[in-house]
Amino acid sequence: MSKVKYKFDTKSLTYERVKITLGQRLWRITSYLAMGLVFATISIVLAGEYLPSPTEKKKAREIEALQLQYGLLDKKMKQAELVLKDLADRDDNIYRVILESDPLPKSVRYGGSGGSDKYAIFDTYDNGELIKSATERMDRISKQMYVQAKSFDDVVSLAKNKKEMLASIPAIMPLNNKDLKHMPSGWGWRTHPIYKTSEFHPGMDFAAPLGTELYATGDGIVELAANTSNGYGIHVILDHSYGYRTLYGHMSKTAVKTGQKVKRGQLIGYVGSTGLSTGPHVHYEVFKNGERTNPINFYYNDLTPEQYQQLLELSRQATQAFD
Repeated sequence: MSKVKYKFDTKSLTYERVKITLGQRLWRITSYLAMGLVFATISIVLAGEYLPSPTEKKKAREIEALQLQYGLLDKKMKQAELVLKDLADRDDNIYRVILESDPLPKSVRYGGSGGSDKYAIFDTYDNGELIKSATERMDRISKQMYVQAKSFDDVVSLAKNKKEMLASIPAIMPLNNKDLKHMPSGWGWRTHPIYKTSEFHPGMDFAAPLGTELYATGDGIVELAANTSNGYGIHVILDHSYGYRTLYGHMSKTAVKTGQKVKRGQLIGYVGSTGLSTGPHVHYEVFKNGERTNPINFYYNDLTPEQYQQLLELSRQATQAFD
């Protein structure tokens, strides 16, 4: 019940009851409602500006969780990259060196994982660059893991065939030490015995009596046993696999046929002087992956350190080849 209000009449010096009309009542109510609406609006605006809504709080929690997860993911990716780098270093510089295999090319090991269009789908996302870089990084790690796994498959295969590979490497001299007649002519620039010009000698010449037995320096298959017009005369070429091949030139005759399998130390022919030759000797060459290499590096199964050093000095002193 509303209170009854009075006002003092100065003329009559009495209190008179105040009468409120309907219009006044409505105006008061409207004023109160308007003021309340203004305050409510201001409160809502301030709350929306400075106080997070339940939805925003939920999103903030989700973002915080995602940031935490990305931090953990970034840490794990760094660890994976370090492990992969260590495995690659061991693979190329230890395992493959021991097994005499070439390291993987960098273009294979660290090749790209696809074009930039592959990740264009993330451009429309919030934090798209972050998502794109993380995805690309994961793809790169996955590819390197696959390449490393395949490389280790090769290493395992090489290790299983290590015994066969060691038997195939041309690791002895092509003739017996006691059959050497003169000091050998080694790898390097020499005076050609016929043309008297300075030419690079891509092998070693061992002078020995005519008919001296010649041996396969490693297991392999006879790639060629013939007399050709290329200057080697009667000669034999052996394919030892694993990138190795050997050539034995100027024979008097061969003891093997093309396609025949041979073992290290097996007789393959006899010293002669066929082709471009000035006297009985064998011209011996070693190829590694199609490139000629110095045979002096491959006598470790046949010579003592002292004998090897002596042979090395003799081959350096020679100034003229026999072919």
